[in-house]
Amino acid sequence: MPEPNEPYTSDEEVLEVVRRFESCELPPADFNHREHLIVALCYLRRMGDEAALKRLRVAISRYAAAHGVNPSLYHETITVFWLRRVRAFMTRAGDAPGLTELTNRLAEECGGSRLVYEYYSRGLIDSEAARRGWVEPDLRPPDF
Repeated sequence: MPEPNEPYTSDEEVLEVVRRFESCELPPADFNHREHLIVALCYLRRMGDEAALKRLRVAISRYAAAHGVNPSLYHETITVFWLRRVRAFMTRAGDAPGLTELTNRLAEECGGSRLVYEYYSRGLIDSEAARRGWVEPDLRPPDF
C-alpha cells in the first residue's frame, strides 16, 4: 500500500486494501478515511447501492469486532452520506477511468472526512438517531 496521501499505482494495490479490510488483516491505524472511500467505491462498482450498504454494514461490524472496536461506534448516517457521495462521484466520472485512476481522483476530491460538517451540525451528526439510522442534513441539502 502507498503511504498516506500518495497515489495508488495499480488496481492490485487498490483491491488489496479491500481484501485486507474484508479479511480483517488491515490494522485500524491503516483504515482511515481514504481506505473507507476505497471500500465504498469497490463495493459500488460491483453491486447496487442497497447491496453495497448492506455489505458495508456487515463488513464494518466484522472488522470492528475483530479489532476490539466498540460496535456502537458504527454510524449509519455517516456511512450512507459517504456512500451517496461516492456514487455521485462515480456518476460524474463516467465509465472511462480505470479503478486506479478513479480511486486516486476520489481520494483527491473526497479526501476530507470533515466534509460531513458542511451538511450536518455537530449536534445532529452526534445524535443517537443519526448513529442508528439515516437522518437528513440540517445545514444544507445534499447536492450530490
